[in-house]
Amino acid sequence: MKVVINIFILMLTTICLRAENGHRLWLHGRSTAPVRVICSGNSATLDIAKEELHHGWEGKPNASVFLKVVHDSAIKGDGYRLGPDGVQANTDLGILYGVYALLRHQQTGEVIKTAVSNPSYERRILDHWDNLNGTIERGYAGRSIFWNGNDSLDVTAEDKRLWREYAGADASIGINGAVLNNVNASPQVLKQEYLKRVQAIAGVLRPYGIRVYLSANFASPTIIGGLKTSDPLDPQVKEWWKEKVKGIYDMIPDFGGFLVKANSEGQPGPLTYGRTYADGANTIADALKPYGGIVMWRTFVYFNNGDDRAKQAYEAFKPLDGRFHDNVILQVKNGPIDFQPREPFSPLFGAMKKTSLMPEVEITQEYLGQAVHLVFLATMWEEFLKSDTYQAGPGSTVARCTDGSIFHQKPALPAATLYTQVLNL
Repeated sequence: MKVVINIFILMLTTICLRAENGHRLWLHGRSTAPVRVICSGNSATLDIAKEELHHGWEGKPNASVFLKVVHDSAIKGDGYRLGPDGVQANTDLGILYGVYALLRHQQTGEVIKTAVSNPSYERRILDHWDNLNGTIERGYAGRSIFWNGNDSLDVTAEDKRLWREYAGADASIGINGAVLNNVNASPQVLKQEYLKRVQAIAGVLRPYGIRVYLSANFASPTIIGGLKTSDPLDPQVKEWWKEKVKGIYDMIPDFGGFLVKANSEGQPGPLTYGRTYADGANTIADALKPYGGIVMWRTFVYFNNGDDRAKQAYEAFKPLDGRFHDNVILQVKNGPIDFQPREPFSPLFGAMKKTSLMPEVEITQEYLGQAVHLVFLATMWEEFLKSDTYQAGPGSTVARCTDGSIFHQKPALPAATLYTQVLNL
């Protein structure tokens, strides 16, 4: 009998372990008590906020939580005011962020005090290095949840389930954008059949406040457009980008824009045609501007000319400061080499005083133990953001050089990106 009881206990333990497998990340909490949610509005985003409260509530039984959309000058953008009795925000998305904050406080046992939380960066984006064949660059993150690699691009119920879980995970930590494909971009992603799948992904992510972006291959006008050149100053090339962008926005009205890797590690770019990085970025930016889209132009470039790699991006982009259009954001890796575990911040931070910059940090296993070692990156990011450039005197931290509070680039487009391979649900 004792043996039978032990086996039974072991079976129950195994079942419990399987029930919590980390699939929902920190959103694993299940309500231990009923909660009454009183909401002042009605939208798909607010419905998600109410659902998350009912699912994850760990506070007092039968408590009343108030979700109220207000007009509060102390709350900026999608920020929120969190209090013991609920959440106030100027937007529905702010309410959702506040709900996640409330649940997080409950899980960590923190006392909930009345306070306002505002985002420092307007755009908080994940760059996924997913390939259209379903693989993920370097292979450390399994298979893509966006691209199935099959001949069919049809959207399944399982696809939508994965995208919803992904969207919830993103929104719970304030992510509001996702680049869906590898920065070493296949031009095919801009074809209609792939854009239909992007449209479906955008539809699932939208209620969570997440815009979709695409990595664009600079030579797309030639490769899929049939033009003889991709010279950014060629009138036909400019027109091609305008027509392509119009078609995308007809399908996805809140499309975020493009991430572009050009003239780097073998990728095509404007230098191929004797043009500058600014020429290339501006042509695409002009096509996006009527719709509110942006270009994230990567600055990770180096040339095999014997020069110190740490200074090459600075020498390539510093002379172009002020020549980029105002919906171009230069994406700068946190360090000048290539995501090293320890390296100084890139000299471009602080140097570009007339151009919006976005810091890029990585959470991929490619550089961090390759799925073998456990790592914690928040302290490294904190050190990087608090590093002082002294460009405008003491206190000119990397964070302040990129959030628009020092140089006041007009318009300021503060943004940050996480290069990731690990959010494979």
